[in-house]
Formats: sequence, C-alpha cells, structure tokens
Amino acid sequence: MNKKVNILIADDEAIMRNTMSDWLKEKGYNVIVAANGKDAIEKIRLESFNVAFIDLKMPGKDGLEVLQAIKKINPGVAVIIMTAYATIETAIKAMREGAYNYLIKPFSLDEIELTVKTIVKYQQLEAENIQLRQQLEDRYSLKNIVGKSHQMKKILELVENIADSNATVLIQGASGTGKEVIARAIHQKSQRWNKPFIAANCAAIPRELLESELFGHEKGAFTGAIYTKKGRFELANGGTLFLDEIGDMSLETQIHLLRVLQEREFRRVGGSELIKIDIRIITSSNKNLEEAVKNGTFREDLFYRLNVIPIYLPELKERKEDIPLLVDHFLTKYSLESGRDKKSISPAAMNLLMEYEWPGNIRELENMIERLVILCKDKIIKPEDLPPTIIEKTKMESNMPSLKKSLNEIEKDYISNILNENNWNISKSARILGVERLTLYNKIKKYKLKK
Repeated sequence: MNKKVNILIADDEAIMRNTMSDWLKEKGYNVIVAANGKDAIEKIRLESFNVAFIDLKMPGKDGLEVLQAIKKINPGVAVIIMTAYATIETAIKAMREGAYNYLIKPFSLDEIELTVKTIVKYQQLEAENIQLRQQLEDRYSLKNIVGKSHQMKKILELVENIADSNATVLIQGASGTGKEVIARAIHQKSQRWNKPFIAANCAAIPRELLESELFGHEKGAFTGAIYTKKGRFELANGGTLFLDEIGDMSLETQIHLLRVLQEREFRRVGGSELIKIDIRIITSSNKNLEEAVKNGTFREDLFYRLNVIPIYLPELKERKEDIPLLVDHFLTKYSLESGRDKKSISPAAMNLLMEYEWPGNIRELENMIERLVILCKDKIIKPEDLPPTIIEKTKMESNMPSLKKSLNEIEKDYISNILNENNWNISKSARILGVERLTLYNKIKKYKLKK
C-alpha cells in the first residue's frame, strides 16, 4: 500500500530533507526531494503526490508561495508547512491557504510517519466514499432505468421534472415493478442527493413496532426499550424518506404520520421533546389507495397529502417492448458481477419470454436472468434453459397456429430492437442475438427491416 503513496519534501537544508527522505523510504513510501520552492513547484507539475512537506523559509519562493501554487496545480495534495520560526500569524495564514498542518522544528521522525499515515487513511476513505457515491449515482441514475416504451418515457420525463422540488410523491404499481428504484432515482436527481435516503417497508415491520421504527423511542418508553433510538424520520433529516407499501399502515399510525407531514415535527415514542425535520417524503403502494379510501382502510386526508405527485408504474406485461432491453441489461449486469463471459439469448428463447405474462414483473425477470447467467453452461440461452413454468404457461396460453404467427412478429420486433440499440452494427447485433452474420442478414431481408 505504501508504495503507491508519493511524498514530496522541499527544504533548503540538505540534512533535514535527506533525513526525512531516508526515514520515509525505509517505511516503504516513494519520496522525492526539492532544494527550493521553484524546484518543488516543478516537481508538483510533473508528479502526482499524496503529501508534501514544505519548509516555510526557502530561497526564491517561500513555503506559502509553494503552498498557493500546489493548491492551484493539485488541490488534493495534503501540504504540511515546516518551520523553525513559528508565529501565530504565519500558522493562521498557512491554514487559511489550505495547509493540512503546521509543524515546528525540531520534530520527531515518528511524528512525521504518524502524520503521513493519518493523511493516507483519510485520503483512502475519501476515495472510497467518492467511488461509493459514484456507484450509487450510476445505479440509480435515469440512464440505468431501462425502457423505451411510451409509459416509461413518460415516467422518466416526470422524474426529471419533479426531482428538484420538495413535493411529496406517491408511486403506485404492482410488486416487482421497480417502485424503490424510481424513488431512489428521484432522490439522486434532487438537491438532496448527498443527504440520506432512508427506506422503511411498512408491510415488513410489525404494526406494534412501526411507530418506534419511524419516530424512534426514548429509553424506558416500553418493555425492551433499553436505550434511546432514533427513528427513520430523524435519520432521514435533510434527505429523503421512502415509505414503501404505505397502504399496510394502520389507521392509528396514519393519524400520527399526517400530523408529522403537516407540522414537520414529531416526538419520539415516550418522549416529550419536539424534533423538527426537513425531509422529502416519497411513498409507494402495491394497493389501489383510492379504493382503500372508499373501503375505509386508508385515511382520505392522508391520501391527498401523499398524492401530490402521483406516479403509476405499469406491469411488465403492459410494456413488453422493454423486455429485450431488460434482458440484455441484466445479462450484462450479472455477467460482470459473476466474472463470467456475457451470454446471449436465442430468438426462440426470447419469443417465450415475450409471450410470458410475468406475474412477478421486473423482479421475476431479473432473478431468472441471474440464475441463467450462473447455471447455463452454453454461451447462448436456449428455450430448454428457461424455467419450466415459463415454457408450460406460454404453451398453455397459445395454440400452435397462432403462436407461429406471433413468434414471427415477435422475432421481427426483437431483431429490429437489437439492431437499433446497436446502431445497426451487424457484427455486434449478431453476437447479442447468438447467430451468424449471414443468418442476421437473411432475417433482415426476410422481415424487410430498414435502418
């Protein structure tokens, strides 16, 4: 690890820079030295450094001038100013200019090593945080919400338009349609993207514990409350709270939720202190909440408070033109995750996937593709590789004469989609389809496809 850490030492005293250099090299660090400020700046231009120890008093450009230059060239370098002539004024000025620390000579070599270790650990954590944030942004960015159907285009346009507002959003749709994915995409596109996104599944949390989970509780509030606990509302402060399956919330908890939405404040269970919050609320339900209002199982006033921006996610069977895109997306995703070569799916197997009704929606399709990536031995997924339920149900729902006609139509659409997605790159499209280029040319001719 240390070999990847580059350190610059700039000091006009040869004994100082050589002693520090030798010590740090023994510890496994890469060290480059400079005898004056000008030399230090040149080396900063040529090399990438993690840490720079810069003497304050040097001929030509002094340490503060070098510090200013480093911050312009590479602001990520942690600069430590060294001096035997310490004053409060120079220390304050160095810190204002962006110095990481200010060391007074003489100092111990152990102190130098400890400083480097602290800086490197911090820089590694920062790099990991940036990488994690980027992965999160990539995963829930709109470009990774797969679909070109009319319904999905409308939904993505709506997400773009509402992301920067604080309006409450209600996402309705069957289980497995991607409600949380849309909720996270709204959060990632909003001004709250760098604040917490906290989710709570109201159907998965026992009713008697839901209020404690949402609002937190004080120590001793009830039997088993052995410590004070923050709830999801408090944890989400400044960010977004996603209440999944809100339709399963009890009427009593609905009353408390309505008050929090109105007042933007709450008390922990068993507590007296009012806690103010600044959060955006996104909710979802796989139930028809308007019907629930009519049936008396959901409060009408809460429904209208939540339904400021309604989003309905269609079932997969309502957007079948997106199935080939989703299949290709999941094949890529799980091939990368498992370290396997990407498989392709034969037109015959795709036909069966297009015919299937997908009661579990996108979640069912994703889980199936993950299994196929792991279990299918061939590079091309064929009909016999698919789960028996898909083959049996599609056979039951289709008779052979009509199936032949629909298969041709589906095959035509599938090939057309793959060609268009790959800008009519014949070689690439043939690889994805799992056929020879000549076969693809014949299919294009057969179906009279045009760019």
